[in-house]
Amino acid sequence: MRRASVAFLALVLATATLPARAGSEASTVKHVEKTFLIPAEEGYGVGECLSGGPSECGQVVANAWCEAQGFASASTYGVAAQDEYTGAIDAPAAPVKSAPRPLRITCQD
Repeated sequence: MRRASVAFLALVLATATLPARAGSEASTVKHVEKTFLIPAEEGYGVGECLSGGPSECGQVVANAWCEAQGFASASTYGVAAQDEYTGAIDAPAAPVKSAPRPLRITCQD
């Protein structure tokens, strides 16, 4: 009886460690993207790199941010459009000092 249990356990472990078929694995992998909004005046001094348009400095900073968040790299970065954050609501009637637009980094796996 004990020998049968050991054989069954070995069979279960062997089947569990078999690699998945290549076709089924590729069809279940999903592309993951996440966009982060960072205050423009966050205090780290990287806003100049991220807000100046595509550059080597900006890509390095954006990639480092994404890696710190558990992603592989940054797909896009820059200043967030007004409709990408809460400040998209029309301004109130009374004049209010507007804050600088946040920075946007979109990370991908």
